[in-house]
Parts: sequence; C-alpha cells; structure tokens
Amino acid sequence: QVQLVESGGGLVQAGGSLRLSCAASGSIFRVYNMGWYRQAPGKQRDLVASITSGSSTNYADSVGGRFLISRDNAKKTVYLQMNSLKPEDTAVYYCNAKFGSQDHWGQGTLVTVSS
Repeated sequence: QVQLVESGGGLVQAGGSLRLSCAASGSIFRVYNMGWYRQAPGKQRDLVASITSGSSTNYADSVGGRFLISRDNAKKTVYLQMNSLKPEDTAVYYCNAKFGSQDHWGQGTLVTVSS
C-alpha cells in the first residue's frame, strides 16, 4: 500500500509557473508507475503526465512542452513542473500510483490560473 499527499497548488496568473509535489509513504515507491491527473469542474478526470518506474514519461497533448514530470525515488516524491500556465489548466490535480492491481490516489490539490 502507498499513501499519497499532493502539495504546491494555488492561484497563479496566466503565463506563470507552479510546481506540484506528491509525497508517497508506506511502500516501495520506486516500483510504482506515477501519474498526474486533473479534473476541472463538470469534466472528467484526465491524465496530464505519467512517469514509469523506469522514468519513461508521457504527456497529454494539451500540456506537452509546458509541463515536466519527474521523480525522486530517494525522496519518494513525484513532481509536476507547470510552466506557461493557461486559464484552461485550472483544475484539481491528483497524484496517482499504479503497480500491478494497485491503484492509489491522493486527495488532490487545486490549481487556479487567472487570466
């Protein structure tokens, strides 16, 4: 089992940057494939970026070139660096950890981008 706690959300102006962090505890972090998802009001939860246990990354088309996902296995933390933020990036951002049949979620952190 793993517990996930996100931090780093907040209010930022369009064009600004934020870095989200997701701290994991309770298990062997390095084996988990990690992801960041987001859910805007009235919309479904969508994948933003993912990073495998081997550090291969994948990004949604809407954030490619602006967001960067990374992980620090020693700190059991995954990061999402978000640059050139747009109002349409406004959402609750959730951290996710997958390993085999395990699928864990954090509580989410709100990112609001003002125009």
